[in-house]
Amino acid sequence: MLRTLAHPVFRLLFTAQAVALVGTGLLTLALGLLAYDLAGSDAGAVLGTALAIKMLAYVAVAPVIAALTDRLPRKTVLITADVVRAVVALALPFVAQVWQIYVLIFVLQAASATFTPAFQSTIPSVLEDEDDYTAALSLSRLAHDLEAVLSPMLAAAVLLVIDYNILFVGTVLGFAASGLLVWTTSLPTLPLPDRGQPLRARITAGARVMTARPVLRALLVMNLVVAAATALVLVNTVVYVRDLLGGSNTGVAVTLGCYGAGSMAVALILPQVSSEVPDRTVMLAGCTVLPIGLTAVAVVMFVDPGPALGWAVLATMWVMLGAGTSLVNTPSARLLRYQSTTSTRSAVFTAQFSLSHACFLLTYPIAGWMGARAGQPVAAATLALLATLAVVVATRLWPRSVSAKATEPATT
Repeated sequence: MLRTLAHPVFRLLFTAQAVALVGTGLLTLALGLLAYDLAGSDAGAVLGTALAIKMLAYVAVAPVIAALTDRLPRKTVLITADVVRAVVALALPFVAQVWQIYVLIFVLQAASATFTPAFQSTIPSVLEDEDDYTAALSLSRLAHDLEAVLSPMLAAAVLLVIDYNILFVGTVLGFAASGLLVWTTSLPTLPLPDRGQPLRARITAGARVMTARPVLRALLVMNLVVAAATALVLVNTVVYVRDLLGGSNTGVAVTLGCYGAGSMAVALILPQVSSEVPDRTVMLAGCTVLPIGLTAVAVVMFVDPGPALGWAVLATMWVMLGAGTSLVNTPSARLLRYQSTTSTRSAVFTAQFSLSHACFLLTYPIAGWMGARAGQPVAAATLALLATLAVVVATRLWPRSVSAKATEPATT
């Protein structure tokens, strides 16, 4: 990983990603406090709607923006997205109505849906060595996990001395720093895509590539396995800790930290493992771990073992779910690189970004609404069943005889 960070272009891009992630983390907390100020006890409904708007922007906007900007330099796309995000974050403290939050969140998430796939599709051209690229994927995973831990801690320290609106300023600075770092970076020039096809065909180009290849079809189904586990963690951790185990907000943070720890542990060891173990084996192992963890959670919820054993099982399962998620997510970009060319790479990365988030439109309601109405054990069991079925389908879609590198390499 240290050798990868020694690459000057990647080091600047990775730093840009890290500071933007910190800004996003601060924004998440500040938005929650703003929603409470505007809506009071209905803040949860406001945040739930904002989350749905985020998913809508990711699923619907990303392919359209990618098709419209496919001939623009990647640097221009990245900087413009950062500028838009900074302007929206700067405007959020001045909103006075809930609907204004919704509009600004849609614009902000549309910019994020532009930035992230463009950023991810640029890295393979920066790091052509496979080992360096694998290390870069692990570093990116670590950055996301560390952001989940460090941003709340930073926000808590800031809130001890100043008003939460200042968190929006931190968000603006994060996005501005990201844009500045990208501006100072010399990015490789990618070949111009073919504009001979109509806009509709260009919007769906990445999805058509993914559905045409066995490896990427399997990845699409693996996204559903990850979404099932992630939804349970993000939606129901606070319910498990506060209501079922009688814990505090600190307990919620510690439990989420267990999930992050499992993910980070895998990200640290995966560069060594990936050189010896095929991606199919690694990713299907992660897919197998996730339904087992979800099933264990459902069983624990059914039998109600008491606080002491409940805490031990919950912490263990969250580490397990974090590790399984990282086993699938971290190598997935390698698959996209292997299964695309320089001319189709941006479209394929955008399709993966959009379609993977579309899975949450199914798993979030199962975790939240079913958990509230039918009970937490039923929600966990349903997600476990969904993940198990997806693992079976993914295994059949990606035969053992088909290598991730079986198609034309991305460097052609």
